[in-house]
Amino acid sequence: MVDRPNLLLITTDQHRGDCLGIAGHPVVETPNLDFMLARGAYFPRAYTEVPSTVGARRTLISGQKPFTHGMIGYKDGVPWEIEHTLPGELAKAGYQTEFVGNMHLYPPRKLFGFHHAVHHEGARGSPDYVDDYKEWLAGTQWGREGVQERDHGVPSNSWIARPFHLPEHCHVTNWTVSMAIHFLKRRDPTMPFFMWISFIKPHAPLDPPLVYFNQYLDAEIPKPFIGDWAGMHAVKVKAVNPNMWRGVLPWRLIRRARAAYYGLITHIDHQLGRLFEWMMRRRLLHRTFVLMASDHGEMLGDHYLYRKSYAYEGSARIPFIIRFARSMDLEPGQTIDKVVGLMDVMPTLLDAAEVKIPETVEGSSVLPLLRGEDVKWRPYLHGEHSACYSPENAMHYLTDGKEKYIWFPPSGREQLFDLQSDPHELHDLAADPKARKRLEMWRNRLVEELAPRGDGFSDGKNLIPQRLRGS
Repeated sequence: MVDRPNLLLITTDQHRGDCLGIAGHPVVETPNLDFMLARGAYFPRAYTEVPSTVGARRTLISGQKPFTHGMIGYKDGVPWEIEHTLPGELAKAGYQTEFVGNMHLYPPRKLFGFHHAVHHEGARGSPDYVDDYKEWLAGTQWGREGVQERDHGVPSNSWIARPFHLPEHCHVTNWTVSMAIHFLKRRDPTMPFFMWISFIKPHAPLDPPLVYFNQYLDAEIPKPFIGDWAGMHAVKVKAVNPNMWRGVLPWRLIRRARAAYYGLITHIDHQLGRLFEWMMRRRLLHRTFVLMASDHGEMLGDHYLYRKSYAYEGSARIPFIIRFARSMDLEPGQTIDKVVGLMDVMPTLLDAAEVKIPETVEGSSVLPLLRGEDVKWRPYLHGEHSACYSPENAMHYLTDGKEKYIWFPPSGREQLFDLQSDPHELHDLAADPKARKRLEMWRNRLVEELAPRGDGFSDGKNLIPQRLRGS
């Protein structure tokens, strides 16, 4: 029997950090994810370094900051060559590596160090791209009748919501877990495994199975948080874009969108319960180190904003939960009040496997924190995003999980939030004379953070406004 723990990385796409039961959400039910804490640890101050998919996933499997790996925003179709990846290092160390789900890296179907991969990229991909989920669905009774995944007509970046149009077992979330179990049944039993299960949900289309949609339709759905500074985004139009990134929507539409979004999250949670039970019955779960995170969040109408790429909590804060393997001498039930990011995933998993962390990695393993060691942890996390929906939205941000500073290079505008007294970012303190010293402290931190990069945003003394280039 192999002594090293198996490794299971679980990611969701566009999953807000507050949408967990253990995060105190008033409605969302995530019992299986919550129960990970009983055997592990929860990091409530987790953020993504780049709040959109491609850059976030590069950060996750390289352990590098966005500026280092070259994707500081959202751009499809950019090939990526990198020497050291999480699956590549584990494969070299004797792990059998498997990917299941939505990778969203380029070129499509590149393995990036995995031995094998099963893919679903939704509406993405070139005409030559082979999507394993779509091929599977085409072979079902409904697929043979010509029914396809997107026949419900809901766009993939929309607030429009409706139940999934096919039986629940045909939903991509069920398929993803089925493919994970398929691998576990056929893995090499003489090797430890590393599997990354990457759910494409709760990213739109907002199309949960009917039972999960109905679960939240009658719930007391919380209304969006609207900051006293957010009037700039309160755009009112006669014809509302189904893919809008900002603006005023009627409450009934936001309510349906939130009900569907929450339903997608609970659906994922229940399917993870199915996976965990399958592993437990085969005495695999207790020998597996599990880490769950998301690439970024979803605004869901907060501050009249939708989708992602923003520094605000709905977009930038993410889930980050760990379940220990039984062989690890760690105290379960810990809540760690340190700011962590996606660049910490690779070093944490390598550390758990006792595999050397490459020098190219800029993140840090969280295991010393879990062991109670007196380690010097980062005082803040830096995040950024190039222009996406509008040139004015390009931003840099810093946070320690207690305060957050945001700088918009196109305009030079600053924002400052006290997340302890104002966790929903309702009051911008940047113009408050009482907060001037705090604002200056955070600004100087960003000056120092950006100066070595040489990309023109800092001269070592001041921040320099400019249009932030696309990735």
